[in-house]
Amino acid sequence: MLNHTEDPRIDCDVVLIGAGVMSATLGVLLKELQPDLKIEIFERLDKVAAESSDPWNNAGTGHSALCELNYTPEKEDGTIDVSKAIKILESFEISKQFWSYLTQHGYFNSPHEFINSIPHISVVWGEKDVAFLRKRFEALQSLGGLFEGMEYSDDPGQLKPWFPLIMEGRQPGEKMAATRIALGTDVNFGALTKKLLDHLQRSRDVEVFLSHEVRHLDKTNDGLWHIDVRNLHTHQDRKVSAKFVFIGAGGGSLPLLEKSHIQEGKGFGGFPISGQWLICKNPAVIEKHQAKAYGKASVGAPPMSVPHLDTRIVDGKKALLFGPYAGFTTKFLKEGSVFDLTSSIRLDNLGSLFGAWVHNLPLTKYLIEQVAQSENDKMEALRQFVPTARDEDWELAIAGQRVQVIKKDAHDGGILEFGTEVVTAADGSIAALLGASPGASTAVSIMLELMHRCFKDQMESPAWRSKLEAMIPSYGKDLFHHPELVQAVRKKSHEFLQLAL
Repeated sequence: MLNHTEDPRIDCDVVLIGAGVMSATLGVLLKELQPDLKIEIFERLDKVAAESSDPWNNAGTGHSALCELNYTPEKEDGTIDVSKAIKILESFEISKQFWSYLTQHGYFNSPHEFINSIPHISVVWGEKDVAFLRKRFEALQSLGGLFEGMEYSDDPGQLKPWFPLIMEGRQPGEKMAATRIALGTDVNFGALTKKLLDHLQRSRDVEVFLSHEVRHLDKTNDGLWHIDVRNLHTHQDRKVSAKFVFIGAGGGSLPLLEKSHIQEGKGFGGFPISGQWLICKNPAVIEKHQAKAYGKASVGAPPMSVPHLDTRIVDGKKALLFGPYAGFTTKFLKEGSVFDLTSSIRLDNLGSLFGAWVHNLPLTKYLIEQVAQSENDKMEALRQFVPTARDEDWELAIAGQRVQVIKKDAHDGGILEFGTEVVTAADGSIAALLGASPGASTAVSIMLELMHRCFKDQMESPAWRSKLEAMIPSYGKDLFHHPELVQAVRKKSHEFLQLAL
């Protein structure tokens, strides 16, 4: 499928739509595996990584299930479901191995330009949630190497050194507990994306076109995709032919998937959710906190709205955010149109949309309550984490957009999926990525899954497999059942990425 040819009908081998971390990751993987590929990348905005990959929007935690409680739900029988946590942590370990390889090969001057060590903490209040956290800790400790190094405490004397800002001003005797693990990270996916795309553009036969909007996609009888692209500065149109197309446009992926008219894309819908942060502007307060401290989500809240007090490193400077506060919008992108939602509604996804709405009324209620919150209400939510928080030290800022996937379901009409969904045509000539969290943190695993679907023969070839094993030492292996492999790959990747173990 991807064998490079000089066919005059073909403008490029690969078209990537959207200049975010997903397209950048796929582009680098393909170019490392087959250097002679010709790749063109089209981005609607005038800069790369400006939507979901931007650190001031939503990406940035380095999701690895070390502290995110929504990845370890409590089942009806009282036990903790750890399956999603295992999958996400394994995926993040794959990302770190790939980034380590790229660091070794000169993609970055310093890994600290995009990744830094930050402890990951889960913190809860009240007897019920303390009991849940204890059970979660015990369940994760039973897994062996993947979650090695996690600590649990409900002793205020031990909690204070972990997060002094959260402990300031607390009432004596308040029931609370936390887990902490030092090998957590903060990832600036905006900086990572820019570095990957900069390196790609220095490669032969790779071009990035900014302020270029993909208007239509058509599959022709010759097996090629013909893509209509408009230059938003000159308003000139261009038609590009390619063997393979990846739609990695974040919230803009669904409308483009619909325009492709592939059968596999029928029935999908999207539910947009906006977000806001409280950002600390007092350097003295920022310095008191050094962790990503995640709490427990409110009943009915979407996973992306789990409250957290989040240390981030943006352009070499430490920042402190709290949130996000969820809201509703009809836009699919932060720089999108208020008509995005209505224009995405089609006959084939009407049933999915209605079914998902009927079965998620608590989410609708939650979003209405969030939209109705005043800034004082948002500050009160912050004071549950930081009792001494002062209004003048924090300011409200708009975060990014997320579009949750709605899938057709035979029983319920439609279901809301909290995660990412890879949609590929049967012939492997086009793929789209829909959804949100954990997204960027697991980009390498997601793109490998996509490649197995779209380039099956190449992925099974000795040449590609050998290269993949060089880039990702655990490729094709199960980390969960091989704790000695976890230690080996983690030690190597942390050494090259200059991260704490």
